[in-house]
Amino acid sequence: MRTTVGIIGAGPAGLLLARLLHNAGVDSVVLESRDRAYVERRQRAGILEQGTVDVLRAAGAGERMDREGLRHDGIELRFDRRRHRVDFPALTGGKSVMVYAQTEVCKDLIALQVEDGGPLLFEAEALAVEGAETDRPRVRFRHEGVEDVLECDYVVGCDGFWGVARKAVPAGLSQTFERTYPFGWLGILADVAPSHDELVYARHDRGFALLSMRSPSVSRLYLQVPADTDAESWSDEEIWAELERRFETDDDWVLHRGPITQKSVTPMRSYVHEPMRHGRLFLAGDAAHIVPPTGAKGLNLAVGDVVTFARALAHRRETGSDDLLDAYSATCLRRVWQAERFSYDMTTLLHRAPDATPFEDRLQVARLDRIASSRAAETDLAGAYTGFPIG
Repeated sequence: MRTTVGIIGAGPAGLLLARLLHNAGVDSVVLESRDRAYVERRQRAGILEQGTVDVLRAAGAGERMDREGLRHDGIELRFDRRRHRVDFPALTGGKSVMVYAQTEVCKDLIALQVEDGGPLLFEAEALAVEGAETDRPRVRFRHEGVEDVLECDYVVGCDGFWGVARKAVPAGLSQTFERTYPFGWLGILADVAPSHDELVYARHDRGFALLSMRSPSVSRLYLQVPADTDAESWSDEEIWAELERRFETDDDWVLHRGPITQKSVTPMRSYVHEPMRHGRLFLAGDAAHIVPPTGAKGLNLAVGDVVTFARALAHRRETGSDDLLDAYSATCLRRVWQAERFSYDMTTLLHRAPDATPFEDRLQVARLDRIASSRAAETDLAGAYTGFPIG
């Protein structure tokens, strides 16, 4: 099998890249180790930055998002029983974010790819990337029990942290930067309308809490818990009671309860692999970087990566120059490190460390007071949350 761009992984990054290439007249093949049903129900992030929304619309994948997604013009910060709303459009010149689950993004992009895109092979396990240093890299893969080879001009690894793409970068050329946090998020899905129309980020002496949503009738909520927590060790009653404590305010706001349909614990990590390119192999998304979910950056960073690659390849086709392809890693990493910085700042701003001192507690409150009282500080948060420039 032969193609111009071999894409490993049919998450939002790989699927969007295939769509961008298709629209530019570039052929590609997408290899995905899981079946279609798994990809379309895999729960992940649900906050799309303004730039991601714009890219999906321009790619022809925004119709259902615009119809069913929830535009949010701000977030609420809670601390010391106080509430402060950050108004995104007023602080960023009109930017907002969209609540639209990754599963829905994948469904939309899969439908487009199946309808008029290039080959999308489910249950096609990539085994290795070979010859990345040559002008004919290859992906060995297994599909329907048969081993095959995909010959490419370029390979883009969108296959996540545990995929094969990053392993093709020689260890002697790789640098990794990592932080593991001593807490995680106990997340629930509940069949109840959200108790607020925007996301609520709460800093409390008992730990962080987040109020989010999947739809007008389904709430998504999170509690900071120790990293080794078993989700099933928390009863439904204990979860709701703890959420109520951490969201408490001095006004008459009420948290609405409902049946909990799902519980899970999400670990918290920061991770960056450098470089993001080796020869004609390009890493994108979780294959190259992971952020804690506090900053809502994971999916959006992956979108930035594949947009950067698609633009660089288009530039080469138009001019014959490899300059933008050669700059891919450096270009992406500038955005990645800003997102890592913002995600770290949000995490340390809102989560209470297990060994936190009273001094550190007061510093957190002082930082939140600064955001609530300084337009400059508030603008910096709003600009980062709604998205850093792509490219």
